[in-house]
Amino acid sequence: MNSIASYAADPAYTQGRCYSEPAPQYRSEFQRDRDRIIHAKAFRRLEYKTQVFVNHEGDLYRTRLTHSLEVAQIARSVARSMGLNEDLTEAIALSHDLGHTPFGHAGQDELNDCMKAYGGFEHNLQSLRVVDVLEDSYADFPGINLTFETREGILKHCAVKHAQQLGDVGQRFLNKTQPSLEAQLTNLADEIAYNNHDIEDGLRSGLITLEQLQAVPVFAEEYQRVLQAYPGLQGRRLIREVLRRMIGKMVIDLIESSQAALQASGVQTLAEVRRQPAALMRYGDDMRQQKNALKKFLRNNLYFHPTVYRMTWRARKVVRALFDAYMQDTRLLTPKFQAFARQYEADDGEAGRARAIADFIAGMTDRYAMREYGQLFDLSGLR
Repeated sequence: MNSIASYAADPAYTQGRCYSEPAPQYRSEFQRDRDRIIHAKAFRRLEYKTQVFVNHEGDLYRTRLTHSLEVAQIARSVARSMGLNEDLTEAIALSHDLGHTPFGHAGQDELNDCMKAYGGFEHNLQSLRVVDVLEDSYADFPGINLTFETREGILKHCAVKHAQQLGDVGQRFLNKTQPSLEAQLTNLADEIAYNNHDIEDGLRSGLITLEQLQAVPVFAEEYQRVLQAYPGLQGRRLIREVLRRMIGKMVIDLIESSQAALQASGVQTLAEVRRQPAALMRYGDDMRQQKNALKKFLRNNLYFHPTVYRMTWRARKVVRALFDAYMQDTRLLTPKFQAFARQYEADDGEAGRARAIADFIAGMTDRYAMREYGQLFDLSGLR
């Protein structure tokens, strides 16, 4: 790894892990985090979890796994150029969606509705719960025992009532302090990745068109430049060239605007970064407005498109039906989660049982949830 800036996170000075372990040999603490994430079951399941389009609808649409890899690529490139810790940045990027439900945001929204009486459901909190509790690969501790810095980066936002229950990693939401620059960066790299790859997937699906995208300044500007440079370029190569340039434009703006903010702030240490009144990783004003216009376009024209809405409506019905069935009879759960349900219910009553069920559903892939729904509610096999 290249030398890092004085305000970057240094693995030699990590705030540690929940369970003490001997220092790793031949790799840093943050490299160990990244490696544990890649080997986690929850990471492998991301391959079959929806980004926008349900996994079986096409081989080339993004999944949560490919999205996470694209976030990691963008974030690590920015981290290197700014002297931040690449390994920590990559660990946060690869783990930020581990707690996402099947069926994307539709699944999360429905599971949150199911859990309203029991504390709610939020995928950032669930990602932290996955790495702290639900993974079961080690003899000495539950979860995968990541460093504070990686866990902090996973938790992008958190309500005060939840932060009060999270100990050290929730403290910044109570103190109104900032996370590391690596965590701030990964949050913005997430936006760059999904804003651009959702355009490509939307065009591939036919739900949005190049003509519609001419109303989005950040797309239209690069589209015209590509046409001028390559008058005969068409199809996928044209789209990919436009998106490649859009990503580059956003990344350059992020680097230059953040470097200016760092210089103006005068910060020299990570402790000073944390005490800042606002995040130092940021876009310039013009790019922020263009990015917001793009997000608004995607929300109105892709995420709420009737075809996508019908798919998400069905997905919500699946999640609701599974939750209600498991709440009525926990013997429908796998043995592992039956045990969790008994344990949590003994500690916290019905809310504990609901949390175990939410853990089970959130861990499902799209196809597992659909198969489970079919097994529970398709009565044709009884004829």
